[in-house]
Amino acid sequence: MNPVSSWSGGIFDWDNAVIRLEEVEHLAQDPDLWNDSEKAQALMRERTRLTSAIEGVRQTETELSDSIELAELAEAEGEDELIEDAVATLKKVAQRVEKQRVESLLSGEADANDCYLEVHAGAGGTESQDWAQMLLRMYTRWAERRGYKVEEMEMSPGDEAGIKSATVKLSGMNAYGWSKTESGVHRLVRISPYDSQARRHTSFASVGVSPVIDDTIEVDLEDKDIRIDTYRASGAGGQHINKTDSAVRMTHIPTGVVVQCQNSRSQHRNRAEAMAMLKSRIYERELRMREEKAQAENAEKSDIGWGHQIRSYVLQPYRMVKDLRTNAETSNTDAVLDGDIDQFISAALAHRIGGENEEVEAS
Repeated sequence: MNPVSSWSGGIFDWDNAVIRLEEVEHLAQDPDLWNDSEKAQALMRERTRLTSAIEGVRQTETELSDSIELAELAEAEGEDELIEDAVATLKKVAQRVEKQRVESLLSGEADANDCYLEVHAGAGGTESQDWAQMLLRMYTRWAERRGYKVEEMEMSPGDEAGIKSATVKLSGMNAYGWSKTESGVHRLVRISPYDSQARRHTSFASVGVSPVIDDTIEVDLEDKDIRIDTYRASGAGGQHINKTDSAVRMTHIPTGVVVQCQNSRSQHRNRAEAMAMLKSRIYERELRMREEKAQAENAEKSDIGWGHQIRSYVLQPYRMVKDLRTNAETSNTDAVLDGDIDQFISAALAHRIGGENEEVEAS
């Protein structure tokens, strides 16, 4: 049995993945494919995902086999150094297998899509606004490490420092799948650099993640339900100041969802991007409502709830970052704030999907 077929109850089906890759390769040879660029790009993304997953498993199997063979040979020859090398390699293989196992959990209908990530400062003025900017930097560094493209869609600067809110678009393989568990409230405890008496402050900021909608997902919005406002985008000053009302804010009246975009000097482009963001938020809202309903039916898993406090970052009187859903923690706060958050994301994904699998088995 291929080891992948047993991961997560078969979330990643090896046999079907190999068959589907052959189908995709055949479809990619169609000379008329690029007549529909969106369809072609979606097919290319699927080919990349399947190829990466299949080649990753094959590489792992080869390294595992070679390491076991080396360990057996070294043991027979009494070569202690070779045994240590083989054990070290096996540990690396185990780490890669765990990463592949987590990646196999990204099977949601929008997990493969790009995403929008929003950061909003909580109450508390400059202190919370500075914390919001720290979070935005953390996610930007994390995304860049994964090879994602980061595009600023909207930025509202703080009154004295930091930001009141910001929205960025993360583009890359499984961007939404990897980011989705970061939605929630993030708490910071530290000695405030803005307090002349050097007192300890607690600040909050919220993060929201929604998938970019592609042609595989339909979201119908009626014009009468959308209010569109334009305003002058903030600029860097001098010749870069935006002198026209190019920024766009859209409000979906029935749900109260608000999005805004000012990344282009063209109001037309900002309007199109804002509409894409609005559809993304409405779709994410539907996903969240489904999850909240599932949680209501399974109360003991309510700690995974969207919109609740999910992580605590303590810099004083000790240093600790702890995820309140999975209890994953580390004292290396500097690394975390510099974007090293994969351990928290992996734990949250495994915890979340594990709970869903338990519900399926129970039913």
